[in-house]
Amino acid sequence: MSLRLGDTAPNFTAQTTEGEINFYDFIGDGWGILFSHPADFTPVCTTELGKTALLQEEFAKRNVKVLAVSIDPLDKHFKWRKDINETQGCSVGFPIIADADRNVATLYDMIHPNASATATVRSLFVIGPDKLVKLMIIYPASTGRNFYEVLRVVDSLQLTAGYSVATPADWKSGEDVIVVPAVSTEDAIKKFPKGVKVVKPYLRYTPQPNL
Repeated sequence: MSLRLGDTAPNFTAQTTEGEINFYDFIGDGWGILFSHPADFTPVCTTELGKTALLQEEFAKRNVKVLAVSIDPLDKHFKWRKDINETQGCSVGFPIIADADRNVATLYDMIHPNASATATVRSLFVIGPDKLVKLMIIYPASTGRNFYEVLRVVDSLQLTAGYSVATPADWKSGEDVIVVPAVSTEDAIKKFPKGVKVVKPYLRYTPQPNL
């Protein structure tokens, strides 16, 4: 059965380049990102892991821990990590799961037979502190992910988890947000002292409340 938004993220224990980890313990009371790669020593995956490594401080600022998964064995991961660091000018400091038995890939439905019967697609899951699935993005093997978009979505998820707002198209941290329909305009004016701009009764903007 496929995972859906709001489902409890499956827990697992796995061998990684940083030793054995339990997924829930790894995340702790913070946020987690689990993302899969079709195979080691592939060009697009190499750039993705490199970009993630270069953004490690940005993820850390948001209390997000990153965990990659590939179905290749651990010895290949260590060799591949050296290539990633060399070619991408980075230092991969997050774990890469060795998922040779496809346990994690199966739990998170990362193998799509019509795309490949053996390799994982580029699945990415954002898991909240409550261990619920907050976001799922799936790319084909041929398309590398945009990790600045992942950071943007994390900013939105963390903001909207704490306030009665939503984020509009192309929103970036620091820009105005939308008051959710469940909050009346009268209540919104009280709730958001920075001001409420009413464009339509259902479309109301307010400055980002956590800044």
